[in-house]
Amino acid sequence: MRKPVLLIAAIVLLVGGLRGIRGLQHPPHQQFAPSLDAAAQAPYTAPGRSAPAADAASPDLPAFLPPEARATVALILRGGPFPHRQDGSVFGNRENRLPAQPRGYYREYTVDTPGLSHRGARRIVTGGAPPQVWYYSDDHYDSFRSFQVGGARPAP
Repeated sequence: MRKPVLLIAAIVLLVGGLRGIRGLQHPPHQQFAPSLDAAAQAPYTAPGRSAPAADAASPDLPAFLPPEARATVALILRGGPFPHRQDGSVFGNRENRLPAQPRGYYREYTVDTPGLSHRGARRIVTGGAPPQVWYYSDDHYDSFRSFQVGGARPAP
């Protein structure tokens, strides 16, 4: 009699724990959740491969950005879809290398590096929703260079 009670209690605890974990998960910010229409229109670029060149965003971007960063900017402006699941996630700014802002203000995106089979070190970090400030890091957040996109205001 004791074993069935323990088994039922274990199952109840397991189900309750799974529901609790599921309840803690938040859906992505609406701006960063790609729509099904966008997914059908935009080509997917596999990690480690060069993304297609950004079309309308390229002329306004600084020369220090590599072609892959220009493609990432175009994806951000389009709202995705993004090739890496981490793209669009909150950037914590734990080292305080960017101006202090409330949690959730900064978002990070991968800039693919040709020849790598992983995300590499290059990132774009945006601030605001929609993005108002833009930063590029080619050394995995050790340093940042600010830049403007279209009518966005310059970063401090």
